[in-house]
Order: sequence, then C-alpha cells, then structure tokens
Amino acid sequence: MRQTEDDLASRSVEARALARLSPAAETGGYPPALEQVAPDAGYEAALAAALGDELSAPLDRRAAAFWGGRETPMPPVWPAGATALAPLISAPPALAARLAFIGLTDRADGPRLQPDLPPGARLVSREGDLWRWDGFTVNCDSPSSAQVRLQQKSRLAALEAEIATLAPAAAEAKAVHAAAAAALGTAEQSVRQARAAPLDADRAVTAARESLEALQREAASRDARAAALDETHVRLSADHDEARALFAAAQAHATAFDQDDTLTPRLAAARRSVEALREPASEARAALDREIAARDERSRRLERLRADLADWAHRARGASQRLTTLAKDRLAAVAAHTAAGNAPREIAARRERLMDDLGVAEARKAKAGDALAWAETARVSADQALRAADGQAADARELRAGAEARLDAARQRLDDHAATLTDATGLTPQDLGRKLESDAVAIPAEVEGAEGHLAALERERDGMGAVNLRAEEEAGDLADRLAGMASEREDLTGALAKLKTAIAELNEEGRERLLAAFTIIDGHFRDLFTTLFQGGAAELRLVESDDPLEAGLEIFACPPGKRMAVMSLMSGGEQALTAVALIFAVFLANPAPICVLDEVDAPLDDANVERFCNLLAEMRTRASTRFITITHNPLTMSRMDRLFGVTMRERGVSQLVSVDLRQAAALAEV
Repeated sequence: MRQTEDDLASRSVEARALARLSPAAETGGYPPALEQVAPDAGYEAALAAALGDELSAPLDRRAAAFWGGRETPMPPVWPAGATALAPLISAPPALAARLAFIGLTDRADGPRLQPDLPPGARLVSREGDLWRWDGFTVNCDSPSSAQVRLQQKSRLAALEAEIATLAPAAAEAKAVHAAAAAALGTAEQSVRQARAAPLDADRAVTAARESLEALQREAASRDARAAALDETHVRLSADHDEARALFAAAQAHATAFDQDDTLTPRLAAARRSVEALREPASEARAALDREIAARDERSRRLERLRADLADWAHRARGASQRLTTLAKDRLAAVAAHTAAGNAPREIAARRERLMDDLGVAEARKAKAGDALAWAETARVSADQALRAADGQAADARELRAGAEARLDAARQRLDDHAATLTDATGLTPQDLGRKLESDAVAIPAEVEGAEGHLAALERERDGMGAVNLRAEEEAGDLADRLAGMASEREDLTGALAKLKTAIAELNEEGRERLLAAFTIIDGHFRDLFTTLFQGGAAELRLVESDDPLEAGLEIFACPPGKRMAVMSLMSGGEQALTAVALIFAVFLANPAPICVLDEVDAPLDDANVERFCNLLAEMRTRASTRFITITHNPLTMSRMDRLFGVTMRERGVSQLVSVDLRQAAALAEV
C-alpha cells in the first residue's frame, strides 16, 4: 500500500509539474495546435522535426498566426524506404494538408532518399532528423522546444493513464490499510487489556497483602490493649476491694458519730463562728489590697516627680545657657547694628576705591591688550623668521655638506695627482716646483751651456721612462668617468630633492595623523578621567614646540576639589588612576588583543580599587581586549574571571593553580 501511494504521489506531482509546463497560447490566450496533436509513442521527435515551432500556432482564426486548413491534396509518391507519417499522428483536420507531405524513414536512408523527394515534401526520422525536398537538412543533435513539449505532453498523457490506473488501486489499498489499521487498533487494545489484567491482579494481591498486614497489626494492637486492660482490671479490682474496706470503716465511724448527740451543736457553733470571722477577713483583705494599690500609685507618682524634677533641672540649665547665649548674641547684634550703621559709608568709600581701581585696571587691560597684540604679532613674525632661518640654515647645511664633499673630493684628487707625480719624478710637488724654478733660472744663454742643459734634460727624460702611448685614451676614459660622475652627481642632487620633498610630505602627513590620534586619545582620556575620579577634569597638551613631531607631551589634571596642575604634582594614587585613564584611552583609540597591568592597584585605596575594577569591566566590552592583571589586592581578585597563582605545597616544588571564579560561584551556590 505504501508503494502504491508513493507511486501515485510521485506521478501526481510529476503530472502537475508537466501540466504547469504545458505551453500556453502565445497570442490572445488561444490554445496552440500542440494541445490537440497526439503522436504515437516514440514519434514525438519525428513530429517535432517535421513541424517545429509551428505547433505553437493556434487553430483559431482570430489569432495573429493560425492554422487555417485546406482541402487535403493528393499525397506524394514516396520513394522506396519511406512511408507517410500522417497515419501515426492524431491531429485536427487543419493540419492534414501539412502532415500529408511528411514522410518517415530510417536515419541511415534519409540522405539517400532526399534527392528523390517531390516538391514540398520532407522526410523525418524517429530520432528527429529532417530532410527537406529543397536540400535543407537538420540533424537531431539537440532536442527542439517542440520536441520537448511533445515529449512532455506524451509523458503527461502516460502519467494520467497511470494515475487513472493507480488511483482505484490506491483507494482500495487505502481502504484495506484502514481496515487493517482498525483491526490492528482492536488487537492492540486487546493486548493492552490483556497486559493490564496481570497488573490489576498484581495490584489486587498487593492490596490484599497490605490489608492482611494492616489486620495483623490491628490484631497485635488489640492483643496488647487486651493485656493492658487485664492488668488495669486486676489493679482496679484490688483498688475496689480496698475502697470497699475503707467505705465499711467510714460507715462504722459515721454510725458512731450519729450515736453522739453533742457533735451537731458543736458543728453549728463552729459554722457560726466561721461566718462571723469571714466578713472581717474579707474587709481586711480588701483594705490590704487598697493599701498595696495606693503604695504602688505613690511609688509611680514619686518616680514621675523625680523624672519631672530632673527634666526641669535640665531645662533650667538649658535656660541659663540660653540666657548666656542670648546675652552674647545681644552684644553681637548691637555690634553688628553699629557696624551695619557704618557699612553704607564704608561701602560708598570702598565703591569709590573700586571704581578708581577699575579705571586703572581697564587702562592696564588696554595696555596689556595692546602689548599682547604686539607680542602676538612679534611672535608670529618671529615664528616666520624662525621658519625662514631654519630653512636657510637647512639650505646652508646642505650647501656646506656639498662644499665639504667637493672639498674632500678635490683633496682626494690632489693627493692622487701628488702621488702620481711623486711616483713619476721621485719628488714631491713642492720640491718639483722649486726644482723647475731653479732650472728655469739656471738655463745658460750660450750654446755650450744650452747643449749641456739639453743633454741633462734628455737624461732626465730618459729617467722618466718610456712615453705613455695610451695617455690620450686614458684621458678620454677619465673624461668619461668624470662625465659619469657629474651625471651621478646630478642624479644624486635630484634624488636628494625628491627625498626632501618626500620627507616634507611624510612629516606633514605624520603631523596630521599625530594630531588626529592626539585629539581622539585626549577626548577618551578626558571622559575616562572624569569617570575614574567621579568628577574633575584633565587634558593632554603638546609642549616645548609648535611642531607636533618635535613637541613633548604633558598631562594636566584637576581631581575634584583641587586646581589644575601637572601630573607630577599629584599623589601616588592619583598618578596611578591618571595613568590608567591614559592607557585605556590609548586602547580605545587603537585596541590591542591583550593588555598586561602589573600592580596598577597597589597605591590605590579600596574605593579607588572599586572604580578601577568597574572601569576595567567596562573596557572589556568597549575595547574587546583581554586584560591580565598582576595584583595582590583581594578586591581586584574578586572581580576577575579566572585566577592564576603559584603555590608551594612541598619545599622546593612549585605548582601552578588556576581557579574559574564563575564556576566556583556556581558550585558554591549548588
């Protein structure tokens, strides 16, 4: 039954999907001809190849494109190996003329039969190939949309037939399943009842056992009670016998009294005397009670009088002190009245002095304003002159460095030439100059002397060695080297200029970034300082230079109740809290994953430690930073999530201990 229902459900789903995919009318909502065409199984591809997208055209003449139909012409004579397709297709009459000129052949015979087709005829194969009479050919490489639609339609018809076949079987199976389910339910009910019967029997046996035990306990209790009653009966019997003996003795004694005639008058006289004494005793008892009540009232009144006396004494002392105070106040009031009488004159005189001082102060203020403006102008001019001087000094330093470099190069070249000259002549340049001067003076004017001098020069030339034939080439090489060095010098000069420009740009960008970061950190620092100190104010300042890259940083803080001052003038605890505020401000501007705080809370008292822990907890959420705090303070330890410590259970053996406080708190609660 389950398989039948699954098959029916799957086919129903597939049929609904195919029904949704069935082609709708392309124009005007008219159903296409494809809806009324039904090829035999296996010929969907042949019909789709023969008609193609023309199957989407409707049969209604009101549509823009439609199948109008015509009288069926004489069908063509098909060549051997081809048959008509029309008998295999169930189609409306409007398509009969078109289907009459469509033949069916094998795929292998199509190219051979194509030349023999009459005009207007076309051949198709079951696989979807098309050969038209005019030579047009279509291979079945990919299914066309019409073929897919025809296959879907055929599949839908097959599914509907299967559904029509499976529906009664499914209904019958469902009825059988319902009957089987009902029988199964009845059987399960019987099984449950059968299973419940032993349980009911067990419960009955248990109840009987409990009743038996209760009856046994009640019987034992009754036996014990019977034994106690027997003992009581024996004791009461003995008491009854004793009472009976006493009663007999009392009766004998009463009989003896009844026989004595003097007892009755004596008893009456005793009763009268008792009655006479009872009234005075009651009066005396009442008088005693009244006296006791009066005594208690007097005691309470005495206590009240004592309290009133102490109160009045206290009031008297207070009144005397009040009189003394009032006397002093009177004297002070008289003095104040006298001073108040003189106050208008003093105020008028003071007002005149203040007006004079105000005029002097305004004049000083005007002078100070002028001096300040002049000083600001002078400062601006001095700053501009200082920047210009710094630029000139930098240029001068660069020129000096270049000149020193050129001087060093010239000295090096001079030393090289001197060494070369010394190697060639054996003389230093100074000695060679003096020798040339002496030789120029010592040249004789006569012929003999000139010849001798010429011979000396020739010998000197010979001593100098052979002539260097490559001197010109070496000179050219040196000139090329000199030109290369000049080009390199120009390149270095250009690179130096670019480097200076880049340094200036980097400095400018560094100033901008530094000022931006400084502004952000300063804002966070102000807020955190106010939070830590619960008031006050603080700020960061750049000092000692107008250039942020060369300026120093100073912290100015003003805790509640104090004046603004530098951080170095604060106490140790205040400095620690201020430093914590600055560190956390930096973390808010540029958070880091881990921060280690080493004995930060050491100089803090308990109240400040609590503030520090609160800020630390807030920073965990704001900066997403893990804080590792090294501390010995119990308050700080109690606010941590996990504690790590080192203990030494044995001498020389250390052990690391870790405690999760949240888990420990949960265990403590449990």
